[in-house]
Amino acid sequence: MKIEIDPASGFCFGVVKAVEAAELSLKENELLNCLGDIVHNQKEVDRLDKMGMTSISTDDLKLNTGKTVLIRAHGEPPLTYKIAKENNHKVIDATCPVVLKLQQRVKKSYETLSALNGQVLIYGKKNHAEVIGLLGQTDNNAIVLESIEDINSVDLSKPTHLYAQTTKSVDGFQDIATYLEKNINEGIEFKSFDTICRQVSNRLKKIDAFAKKHELIIFVGGAKSSNAQMLFKQCLQSNTKSYFVNDASGIKHKWFTPLPNSVGICGATSTPPWLMEEVAEEIKKITDN
Repeated sequence: MKIEIDPASGFCFGVVKAVEAAELSLKENELLNCLGDIVHNQKEVDRLDKMGMTSISTDDLKLNTGKTVLIRAHGEPPLTYKIAKENNHKVIDATCPVVLKLQQRVKKSYETLSALNGQVLIYGKKNHAEVIGLLGQTDNNAIVLESIEDINSVDLSKPTHLYAQTTKSVDGFQDIATYLEKNINEGIEFKSFDTICRQVSNRLKKIDAFAKKHELIIFVGGAKSSNAQMLFKQCLQSNTKSYFVNDASGIKHKWFTPLPNSVGICGATSTPPWLMEEVAEEIKKITDN
């Protein structure tokens, strides 16, 4: 039986950057505070916690002073930096470069449109860490659209700029952009900016091909990861014998009866490579017995 780990799965470069920054800081200091979970994978969070990293909230920033604080790849709103400075925290900013550029663009649009009584729209998941950071660039005045169904919250008589959370669906963004192009009032400015990260969005096509390539698929991901849910949904569409696990302990022996010819192991942008390797080792133990 062949076992293959998907070479396109695992941490995106933004998460790699944040984890490397955390590991470097932990080697130099005994303690490190991360604003929120560094990645939506509990096993990776636990690994770094054992090295001395603690996940904290923005409220914790106000209760303590002089700590070393990591800003994860999702980014943070300007208020977080202000609170950190006021409380004499050392900030390690590991915001993904793609997210950082998006924050700057959203802020510029908001400043321009404010003078025109316009509006900034963000296609994204409400209360997602990245979206909270983007909203902060607009003094929390941007409108968040989770899908085309939220389009009624848009005033079609106002100048409008549309952006997207970096990990959202390209098709979903295009649906909203196309609707607004057709329906915004005549003579009113509308601009759409496809700010979806292609390293993330291209994984849908790659994981589709990978799932079709194997008889059985084991998808490794965190329960809180929206990216994991999206990619696993694609796996199921491509291969009905796809199973979601958080780690090797979630593997069931019955999945391997009868023994498949090939097993593919894949994961989300928040899935550490070492976790997929552990799953591969567990499958070898099950199928060798």
